[in-house]
Amino acid sequence: MRYYIIAGEASGDLHGSNLMKGIYAEDPQAEIRFWGGDLMSEVWESAECSPTGSGCGFTDNPSHSRAAGPSPCGQGGSTVCETASASGLVRHYKDGAVMGFVEVLAKARKLLGNVSFCKKDILAWKPDVVILIDYPGFNFKIAEFAHKAGFKVFYYIAPKVWASREGRIKKLKAYVDKLFIVFPFEKPYFDSKGISYIYKGNPLVDAVDGSRAMNESKSDFITRAGLEDKPVIAMLAGSRKGEISTMMPVLTEFASKMHALPEYAGYQFLIAGAPSRAMADYSAWLNEENSRYIKVLFGETQSIIRHAEAGVINSGTASLETALFNTPQVVGYITNPVTYWIARKIIKIRYISLGNLIIDRLGFKEFIQDECNSDALVKEIRELIENQERRSRMLADYADIREALGGTGASSAVAKAMIEELRK
Repeated sequence: MRYYIIAGEASGDLHGSNLMKGIYAEDPQAEIRFWGGDLMSEVWESAECSPTGSGCGFTDNPSHSRAAGPSPCGQGGSTVCETASASGLVRHYKDGAVMGFVEVLAKARKLLGNVSFCKKDILAWKPDVVILIDYPGFNFKIAEFAHKAGFKVFYYIAPKVWASREGRIKKLKAYVDKLFIVFPFEKPYFDSKGISYIYKGNPLVDAVDGSRAMNESKSDFITRAGLEDKPVIAMLAGSRKGEISTMMPVLTEFASKMHALPEYAGYQFLIAGAPSRAMADYSAWLNEENSRYIKVLFGETQSIIRHAEAGVINSGTASLETALFNTPQVVGYITNPVTYWIARKIIKIRYISLGNLIIDRLGFKEFIQDECNSDALVKEIRELIENQERRSRMLADYADIREALGGTGASSAVAKAMIEELRK
């Protein structure tokens, strides 16, 4: 069967890549065309196929390339496939990833162009199903189009209608054939709305437990990354350029204040470079002095989190990953002031972090907008490192988060459920 998958940001790329592995395992002849990133591209390239697309199977050998179409596309996330005759990467998420209200308006023309292209591409490729992963601003437009055009539509990683813009429930009912949710607290919500869903656990558990970071020692990581053998504090500024530009001044100031304290002079502060971003997105806030103890590493987000004493984490999937890695954290988030004002008016949840939402209490602190400043971060990180009672309480909350998410195998189970739905 043909699967057209749309993931619009780094977290979607992660979940999309694991879903693709499950699809290839359940449907060896699968053809997949997708909007995503490097992780999804790697899975696609590793799906060994005959030129006719038959006899496919997933392999861990990255040298194998899927040849389902006349030409390979999306290699390493760097090549865009513009012909709908082939499977593979259509557009990289970096070309459209944006969050907020003012931010979306600034890129409206480009985003609308992507929507138009996507519609034409779906019509030309004629998939058996369109699978939408989160990214509601874009994906709801595609859901309506695809449904009206006669294509089956699955929505994976449900849009957060329980947090804001509940009116989108009508679109879910009208244009989505099956909803696949990943958080236990979503079950009673969608039950109350009369929306049929499938829940198989959270795929992030698989991504964390099966990661190199979880199974690699700190000494091996330090050696592999060319770092000094010093304690680590993790700093994640987000995956979008706008997030990075607002968080980097605060993070570098925080690191400098921490480093000035005698007990933290021997620490190193590691910034996890976001996928698809370049060093230029970070370098404006680094200088000869702070570069001695602040380092930017790309492709090492999970390892940085795993081996840190504590972390300052931009809200999102990363904060949930941090909880699953058992690394004490504080969430810090700053956005455009107008976006923040609008968000306060429409968002109706108590917490912005998934981990806190799952256990319905403040397992770790959230500093938002003006509260997210270097002094507040210094105070909180010191508390998490120096206060063992506080650290233990957070780890106990982490255990509750992990238990609520269920065990491993969610991605494979979802892929199997999707294929069963298609075969009905």
